[in-house]
Amino acid sequence: LGIDPVTDPVPIQPTAHYSMGGIPTDADGRVLTGERQVVYGFFAAGECACASVHGANRLGTNSLLEATVYGRRTGQTIARFLAEEMNNRPPLPMPVNAVKEAEGELRELLGRDGQEIAADIRKELQATMFTNAGVFRTSEKLEQELGVIQELRERFRRISLDDKSRRYNTELVETLELAHMLEFSECIVAGALAREESRGAHARRDFPKRNDTTWMKHTLAYREDNGRTRLEYKPVRYGAEGPRFKPEERKY
Repeated sequence: LGIDPVTDPVPIQPTAHYSMGGIPTDADGRVLTGERQVVYGFFAAGECACASVHGANRLGTNSLLEATVYGRRTGQTIARFLAEEMNNRPPLPMPVNAVKEAEGELRELLGRDGQEIAADIRKELQATMFTNAGVFRTSEKLEQELGVIQELRERFRRISLDDKSRRYNTELVETLELAHMLEFSECIVAGALAREESRGAHARRDFPKRNDTTWMKHTLAYREDNGRTRLEYKPVRYGAEGPRFKPEERKY
């Protein structure tokens, strides 16, 4: 390729390679709502789930705990659920309009004729999140990113797909993924802006110290009907109510 390793070095930069947090679950993979209420018949495991074994920062090479150990435990829980509980109490049926809503979303995306290109929005979202909500954060940059995300969400309403087919439409899949990225990016930034401390992988230059008195708690994000993100919190439990040891600061 004509690349000289001395005069043309390969750039090195941090990147996101693992998701911490996610769908709240108990130790058996049952999804929780509120503080400890089990959502009957709903399970999650792996990188999409949050069994709270890593806290605010996953230890190096330790993602196998979330994925393999809790994947196995959750699989065993589902097997018991299917064999025992469903006979006496079947899960609630899906909403009657669930399929129609999903099909309607796809039809609406395929029918758009705007001038925006999803790939351009995705590229800008990735670049600005890297700059404004990356390794080190400040309130100024986070507030700026919230504004950027709102602008990108408006631009997303004006996208158009070149591929209108309904089979193996990778452009449609990437557009749906972009919609999800916009949703989750806003949750990440809103939660980081509200958390005025540094903890684990969340590092605020304007609040460099960890504050257990105020922030020893989980952040829960909800999407309101008006499209805004609402934050709630639940305490981190340890001792008699949870893990034996109180979470301590990582100092290495």
